[in-house]
Parts: sequence; structure tokens; C-alpha cells
Amino acid sequence: MPRTRSLAWSELKIGILATAALILAGVLIFMVGGQGGFFWQQYSLVTRFPEVQGLKAGGVVRLAGVEVGTVEEVRFAGAEVEVVLGIDEAVQNTITDESRASIGSVSLLGEAAIDVTASTTGTALPDGAFLTSVPPPPLIGDVAAQASAGLVELSELLRAIRRGEGTIGRLVTDPELFNELTAFVRSIEGVVAGVNQGEGTLGRLVKDPSAYQALQSSFDNLRTVTQRLAAGEGSLGRLIHDQAFAESLTTMTENFGQVAERVNEGTGTAGKLVNDPVLYDRLASLSERLDVVLANLEAGQGTMGQLLQDRTLYENMNGAVDELRGLIGDVRSDPRRYLNIRVSIF
Repeated sequence: MPRTRSLAWSELKIGILATAALILAGVLIFMVGGQGGFFWQQYSLVTRFPEVQGLKAGGVVRLAGVEVGTVEEVRFAGAEVEVVLGIDEAVQNTITDESRASIGSVSLLGEAAIDVTASTTGTALPDGAFLTSVPPPPLIGDVAAQASAGLVELSELLRAIRRGEGTIGRLVTDPELFNELTAFVRSIEGVVAGVNQGEGTLGRLVKDPSAYQALQSSFDNLRTVTQRLAAGEGSLGRLIHDQAFAESLTTMTENFGQVAERVNEGTGTAGKLVNDPVLYDRLASLSERLDVVLANLEAGQGTMGQLLQDRTLYENMNGAVDELRGLIGDVRSDPRRYLNIRVSIF
């Protein structure tokens, strides 16, 4: 019996040592290869994606490129996929409500991972909070499909160009259009050559320093005018800067508005002329009568008409006036000849 107890204790000691060694090895392996520390040093966050691109439980969680946790669970939440993250509590203050989660990969062709953006602003997310996600990048298959579609469209475009469709197709296949384009280019070259030789306004501006100086002088004058306006000089400057002048102009505009309102209301002569049909009819009648009188004068009717149109009557009246003027002159020169006064006493 004593020998049996000694063997049992020896075996127990070996078992205890083996178990302790296994536990120590597991802890060392976990500390070397694990992320986020022990489970009691982690807190959980939840995020959702429409597509997780093969993400599995145990995947890497990175914060600004640094491994800080693992993917604890991947499950469906309706049409989306919900991902539970276990993250080291030491970085909790760096993951806030302004951080975003996205799907990345450990390597170019490696397994999927979760990338979280770090933020120093906002409120730190507590345990079990929801972390906003951003859409995952397109898959390599999607990129290849888009590239293939682009190649198909490029091939169709090249075929259309070979058929002579579109401007580029006509330029490639139509010799007439090519010749016109060549002539246009030659014309441009001629214009440029003329400018370089100082021909035309643009050529003089390029080659003639006096033309440039005149243009610079015009710009200087314009700058001077704008400076005077900015300084409030002149009528336009006063209009821009003088508040009293602006108020006076505003008052005058208001007065014009009041006059227009009075005219529209029919007040005053101008208002009656615009709105009173009786006054308008009278003016129209007077205008018609004046037209009749002028027509009669042009036709030679009446004394005034004959005076205007009858040359003989005009000459007779002119002769009578001349004779009357001569008679008055004779009377003034010799009044005794024409004024004889006799006094008789009975």
C-alpha cells in the first residue's frame, strides 16, 4: 500500500507540472500572438456592413493600422451582416462617435480584417455601442468586371472610328476634312507669323513698344479714375460715397414716383390728359381744326390764305405800305403843305 501511494503522488506531481506547463505555454502564445489582451481587458463594439467579403470570427481588428482586437462574431441582421468586435480597453478613448469602421485585408490576397479610424474628438464609445461603418471597397472581381466593360466600350469606339463615325472617325477616314483641318492650321500659322512680324493691332501690341505704352497709359488712367471714385471725388464718387447725395437722389426718385402715381390717378393737367377722355377728345378736335385751317391757308382760302398764296395781293399791299411810308415822310418834311388851317371870324 505505501508503495502504491508513492506512485500516485508522483503521477499527480507530473500531471500538475504538465498542466501548469500547458497553461503557461498557452498564456505565452496568447500574449505573443493574440491581440487586445485578455478577455477581461477587452470591451465590445458592434458594427454592420452590407457585405463582409469573407470576414470570419477571429479576424484582426486594427486601429490606425495597429492590431487592437479580434472579430468575436459574424451574424446576419436582416439584409445586413452584423459584426461584434472585441477591442483592447487601452484604446477606448481613441475610438469615438466620429470613428468609422471599414473592411480591409491583412495582405493583398489575405483574409479580411476590420480597420477602425482613430479620433481624438467626439465622445468615446462605451461597451456594446454601435460603431458607424463605411461601405467596403469594391472586390477584385467587380474591378475586373468594370475593366472588362471598359475594354468592350473602347473596342466599340475604335470600330466606330474605323467606320468613320463621329468627328475623330471623319478626321481619320475623310481626306477632305483632314485637308480643311490642315488649311486651318496653316492659317493659324500665318496669323502667328504676322503677329511675330508686328502686323495688325495684335502684332503692333506685341512688337511696338509705343502701342504697349499707350495701352499701359490707358490702364493707368483707368486706375486713377477708379482711385478717385474710391476716394469719393467727382459726381460719381459722391454718388458712391456721399450719403446725403444718395438720400437726395432717393428723395428725387420718390418724388418722381409720387408724380407718376398722381398722373395715374388723374390728378392735375397731365393726369387729366392721360386719364380724362373728354379732355383728350377736345385736344383731338382742336388738332383737327388746326389741320383744317392750315389746309385752307395752303389752298389760298380766306384773307390769310390769299395773302400767303396770291402774289399780286402781296405786291399791292407791299406797294400800299410803301406809298403810306412815303406820304408820312413828306408830311414830316413839309407839314405846311398838307396842313392848312384857316380861321374865319364872323
